[in-house]
Amino acid sequence: MKYDRSAELFSESQKVLVGGVNSPVRAFRSVGGTPVFIQSAAGSKLRDVDGNEYIDCIGSWGPMILGHAHPDVTAAVQAAVGLGVGFGTCAEVEQKLAREVIARVPSVEKIRFVNSGTEATMSAIRLARGVTGRAKAIKFAGCYHGHGDLFLIKAGSGALTFGAPDSAGVTPGTAADTLIAEFNDLESVRRLFTENADQIAAVIVEPVAGNMGVVPPAEGFLEGLRDLCDGAGALLVFDEVMTGFRVAKGCAQQRYGVTPDITCFGKIVGGGMPVGAYGASAKIMYHLSPLGPVYQAGTLSGNPPSMAAGFATLRLLDDVLYEKLEAKCERLAAALAEDAKDAGVETCINRVGSMLTVFFTGGPVASFTDAQKTDTERFGRFFHLMLEQGVFLPPSAFEAWFISAAHTEEDINRIIDAAKVAFKA
Repeated sequence: MKYDRSAELFSESQKVLVGGVNSPVRAFRSVGGTPVFIQSAAGSKLRDVDGNEYIDCIGSWGPMILGHAHPDVTAAVQAAVGLGVGFGTCAEVEQKLAREVIARVPSVEKIRFVNSGTEATMSAIRLARGVTGRAKAIKFAGCYHGHGDLFLIKAGSGALTFGAPDSAGVTPGTAADTLIAEFNDLESVRRLFTENADQIAAVIVEPVAGNMGVVPPAEGFLEGLRDLCDGAGALLVFDEVMTGFRVAKGCAQQRYGVTPDITCFGKIVGGGMPVGAYGASAKIMYHLSPLGPVYQAGTLSGNPPSMAAGFATLRLLDDVLYEKLEAKCERLAAALAEDAKDAGVETCINRVGSMLTVFFTGGPVASFTDAQKTDTERFGRFFHLMLEQGVFLPPSAFEAWFISAAHTEEDINRIIDAAKVAFKA
C-alpha cells in the first residue's frame, strides 16, 4: 500500500499540531511508520486519503459497536443538527438518553452527562470525596481513567505506550492522594485500606481493564473490592467508559454481578460523539449541584446531537446483538491463538465480550506487571504486516481490539488470514 498523501498531511500537521496529532497514540511512535489519515468510514471499513481500505478493529477506540455511519445514528444526528447544534439550556433528548441508561443499569437512579470519559471519572471522584468527606482514592496500576491529574499515576493506555506512566505537571499533593494497588490483587488493596484507615473516599477500577490491553477480573476480585469498600465506608467506582454497553447490555456490572456505588460511562453512551456520563443512586447524586454542595458544570454537556446519537445507538443494542458479537469475537480469538501456535509465536490472547488483545508474551496476563512483559517490537512488526493486508489494529500493544455488529463473517475470516501471514513473518 502507498501512504503518500498521509505522509504529506502528517508533515503539514506537525507544523500546527503538537506532534502532528491531537491524541498521542495516533502518532504511531510505538509502532513506527507514518500515521494513516482516514478520510471516511462505513460499516466495518475505513478508507484513507490514499484510497486504501481497511477492516477496522479500532472502532474509534470502542464506541462504534454498530459500525461506522449506521443509518439510524446518522439520521438522528442530522435531524438534531438541523434544529440547532446546541442551546446551552435544557432539551428533551437529554432525559430520553438518561432513561435509556437507567433502564439498563439498575445501580443508576440519576445521571449527569458530561463531554468525555475523563470528565466523568474526574467528577465521580470529586463526588465520592464530597459524599465521604475523605481525600484519598485507590486506583490500579495500568488502569487508565482519562488525563485528570489524579489518574496519571501509573496509568495505562497512551502513557504506558510511551513508557512514561507518570506525567509531568502532576503535583506532589495530588500524587499523595492517589494510592496505587495491583489489578487482580485484593491483598494490595487491603493493605492500603489498613495503612490509610478512614482516609479513602473511593476505589476506582475498570471492571475489565482495557487500557493495558484487555485484562479480565480474576474470580472474586470485583466481589472482594465491593466487600472492602463496604467495610471501610468507601465508595466503589466502576469506570465503564470502555466496558459500558460493550461487554453486556447492562455493562460489566451485569456480566459479573457486582454493583458499584458510582458508574462512569463514555464511548458507546454517546454513539461515537464526545459524551461522558456518571450515575449512581439518587442519594449519592443529590450531593451534586444544584441540589448539593459538590459542584460540576459543562457548557456543552447534554448537547442535542450527542444525546441523539447515544439514544439512537442504545435503542439498537439488544440481547441478540450481544450474542452475535460474543460469538464473532470468540471465534476470532480462538483462531488467532491457533495461528500463533502454528507459527511458533508465544502469545496470550485475552477476550471479554467483543473486545480482545493479543499480547506477545508467554504465560497469562492478569496484571500491569504481566502486561509489561509483552514484546512491543514484535507487536510493531505484526501491526504493520496487518495494515499492509488491509486490517487496521490499534497502533499500541496495550490497547483493545473491538469487533462491531458491522463486521461480517468474511471480515473475521480476512482478519484471521492476515494474522496467519503476520505471525509467521
